[in-house]
Amino acid sequence: MRYYTTMSALAVLFLFPLLWSGWSSLEDPGDYLKMARFGEGVGTYLTNSVLVSCMTVAGTLAVSALGGYAFARFDFPGKNLLFLATLAILMVPYATILIPLYVLLGYLGLQNSLVGLALVFVMFQLPFALFMMRNAFEAIPRELEEAALVDGCGTFHAFSRILLHTVRPALITVGLFAFLASWNDFFAPLILLNDGAGFTLPVAVVSMTQGTFGSIDYGMLQAGVMVMALPCLILFVLLQRHYVRGFMSGALRG
Repeated sequence: MRYYTTMSALAVLFLFPLLWSGWSSLEDPGDYLKMARFGEGVGTYLTNSVLVSCMTVAGTLAVSALGGYAFARFDFPGKNLLFLATLAILMVPYATILIPLYVLLGYLGLQNSLVGLALVFVMFQLPFALFMMRNAFEAIPRELEEAALVDGCGTFHAFSRILLHTVRPALITVGLFAFLASWNDFFAPLILLNDGAGFTLPVAVVSMTQGTFGSIDYGMLQAGVMVMALPCLILFVLLQRHYVRGFMSGALRG
């Protein structure tokens, strides 16, 4: 009984800000109209966020799945050193390398680009994603892969047709983390994008707060917050079961 009481109290504590924002955003329906017409239009900012998040998720899943499989199944010179070097990205303060990355993207022709921004997000997601996927592949009995090879599957076919299906919960966990990180990030788009039409939703929502004489338009701000929060809530609720399984089987192993 004490456990359920504590969990219920924590649920109310965490849900209260979201519920308060939702209630505040509905007090004046006109706030959503103002938000929709702000700047280039909320549809433009929403589309930019969707594109960046989709590219980030796709890139993170592709690289982490292949890299995690390689780290789990193959031995090659410098394997452990390379893995530790990837994890070392976590030790670098996020804000300190955005300016060098901005310069690097300029050399690559990806400055002020949604593709460049997605690549930056993929880079920052790789340490966690590789760690998860390596542990997920290591948890698969080698006999399953060997049986597939005996039946005539090549290494890539065994990986793509059998092993990827087995580590699906870990893939969903990695994809969900990549989506949430790219969807909600404010600082990287603020630094790496300088075209108003290319801004993502978090940057646009912050810009919406400025009212007359520097005042804050709280109604429009709450409407923007709800537009940002709803996709995250829906995805988390739909994928919660897979997320818990993937996190338990991947992150806690090793």
